[in-house]
Amino acid sequence: MKNLKSYSCLLALAVLVAGCGKRSVSLFDGESFAGWEGPLDSFRIEGGAIVGGTLDDRIEKNQFLSTKATYGDFELRLTFKMIGESPNAGVQFRTKRIPDHHEVIGYQADMGGKYWGALYDEARRRKVLEGPDLETVMAKVNLNDWNEYVIRAEGPHIQLWLNGMKTVDYLEEDDSIDRSGVIAVQVHSGAPMEAWYKDIRISEL
Repeated sequence: MKNLKSYSCLLALAVLVAGCGKRSVSLFDGESFAGWEGPLDSFRIEGGAIVGGTLDDRIEKNQFLSTKATYGDFELRLTFKMIGESPNAGVQFRTKRIPDHHEVIGYQADMGGKYWGALYDEARRRKVLEGPDLETVMAKVNLNDWNEYVIRAEGPHIQLWLNGMKTVDYLEEDDSIDRSGVIAVQVHSGAPMEAWYKDIRISEL
């Protein structure tokens, strides 16, 4: 009887722990744009990755491919790489598409140039909200190769990790800013470049 009670307690604890969070789910199946929307002439699927941009021509304007679903509190994980002479891209979250416009508005986990690992506010405050020491973070960056971003948003608290290094620990003080929105991947305007994104998984908190 004692062993049975112990087993019952352990089982109840396991159920309680399992209910504390949702499992990680994939946002991209590696084969189609199911669940995504945006300017598909600027994005393609290659080698199981979403690829934005081109190495053949200049990119005239920022382009964003976004999820159709919205997310509030979550932990997002993905791998990415950028190819080009001066690449610039980013991952949007808690973001809205601007009607009849190529831009979006919301937070961006930035990448490229002097913005590696920084939190940027796209089309809203239009500035870096917080970012790491550039020299320190560049020691972690794999140029022209795969990198990992972890993005965690929980209430007003936003954290970013780039290749295991925490680069942002930001507390949003403006309560008027929406705490939910789409996830989007960006290719920035400018010189020819490609931004590759794969293994995109989210755990809602």
